[in-house]
Amino acid sequence: MQALAAAVALTMASLPARAATADLYGPKAADAVKGGTLTFGSLVEPPGLDPYHQAADGRIRFTVLMYQGLFYESETGEAMPLLASAYEVSPDGLVYTIKLREGVKFHTGQPMTAKDVAYSYNYLRDPKNGSPGAGDLTLISSVDAVDDGTVRITLSKPNGALPMTLGNKYGGVVPAGYFDAADAKQAFNTKSVGTGPYKLAEFKPNSHLALVKNDAYWEEGAPYLDRINILFIPNSASMIVALRNKRVDLALLTRPQDIQQVVKAPGLVMERWPSLNQKALDLGSELSPLGDPRVREAIALSIDKDEIMRASVGGYGKVIGTMVPAMQDAWGAPIDQLANQKVDIEKAKKLLAEAGHSNLNLTLTTINGYDWMDPAAVTMKQQLARAGINLNIQRVDLGVWIKNFQSKQMGFTFNDWATQPDPHLLFYRHFHKAPEGADFRNWNNAEASALLDQGLGETDQAKRKAIYVDFQKILAQSVPTVMLFSADHVSVRNENVMNYQQHPTGWFFGLARAYIKK
Repeated sequence: MQALAAAVALTMASLPARAATADLYGPKAADAVKGGTLTFGSLVEPPGLDPYHQAADGRIRFTVLMYQGLFYESETGEAMPLLASAYEVSPDGLVYTIKLREGVKFHTGQPMTAKDVAYSYNYLRDPKNGSPGAGDLTLISSVDAVDDGTVRITLSKPNGALPMTLGNKYGGVVPAGYFDAADAKQAFNTKSVGTGPYKLAEFKPNSHLALVKNDAYWEEGAPYLDRINILFIPNSASMIVALRNKRVDLALLTRPQDIQQVVKAPGLVMERWPSLNQKALDLGSELSPLGDPRVREAIALSIDKDEIMRASVGGYGKVIGTMVPAMQDAWGAPIDQLANQKVDIEKAKKLLAEAGHSNLNLTLTTINGYDWMDPAAVTMKQQLARAGINLNIQRVDLGVWIKNFQSKQMGFTFNDWATQPDPHLLFYRHFHKAPEGADFRNWNNAEASALLDQGLGETDQAKRKAIYVDFQKILAQSVPTVMLFSADHVSVRNENVMNYQQHPTGWFFGLARAYIKK
């Protein structure tokens, strides 16, 4: 407990308000041009804009511009005060007293107070309200408004990851009582009620999303752009054309052949950014015979990750074991200590025979709009065939995939998701058995869940790492998922778009710092 208190005290001392604000959302630009409209091209369309109940990463990428949590997940892995201005922790690590930033208003015009913050986080953490983010907040006993500018969060056990948990993936502070309205969830698609730098102007599925500057934003002088038009473009070929003819000012590309087409194009600038993203293969135990660990292990032993990465994104990525690259040094298990990381076809065949599946048929699900999945699926089909597994491939829309995900009927599927930079937030919700975790893959592993509980309650950095390394060894041996590779974020921009920095989560915080040179 004392170690946590000391660490927090050090954090507060090293985070004066001006320094923290300077780094939020990316670097400030002293000579930024104010005004104008930026057109952003996206291959992925959010299924909806509900930050509480919609789990898709494609939603989070955009809603972080409209909704804000108490803390910001910095690129260096630090939880920086966002709607919070400062905080302190009780000596036993169970009570966080958080001072709120002054002068914050909702998009509705009303000022934000501690009652709104308490209401929002109490709604988010209540499992009856159905938010996928509730599992991250299970150790919170209460969230109370002390006065208009102060919130007190009480925990049942210490949680070293709490500030990072109060970030921007799920929820965001909304006006107290917002969900009293019967149509509150649907209304997120027509009107934003957050505190972020941009407000929703219009959301037209299959067409576009338009955001306009929040003139009452709490940070003076921000954001720089008056409007951001996000065009949903159906394929990479159309995106390349849109970038070349300047219909689109900025986009992320994932396929190496597309990147090569624009890397030397006049007027376009290509940039690579580190990632907290993972491209994964998930193996839901509800789908027979994936409930048999011998079958899952055989699949892992049949997969050449490097070959799949090169087919999918060329050299624009990194093969991973059980941790995303940006967190490998701090939290990752050494790959040479992990099981099932090298191809072994003979062992795979032996395991399948022992399980009674010498000739196995499986159907792999991929998602429309995620271009890397098509070449990855074709390559994996060839690899699994060597072990006697016949792979069928089905493509579904993101909305269908999300419904399967939330109902824990994932089956055998590719996945593409990013994490906030903390191992608790990476692993707990996905892999802890229910009801504490969501256990989307129906893994139901008691030993792994016990380690995740230990990691959550431990505040010593070295001890936390040892616990999460043990967890990763079980993850690699039992194979509820195969973490394949992490792709670099590759942005392509019109040379007049300035000061855009891609956040490693893949979320578009950087649009709040971008501007257009006249």
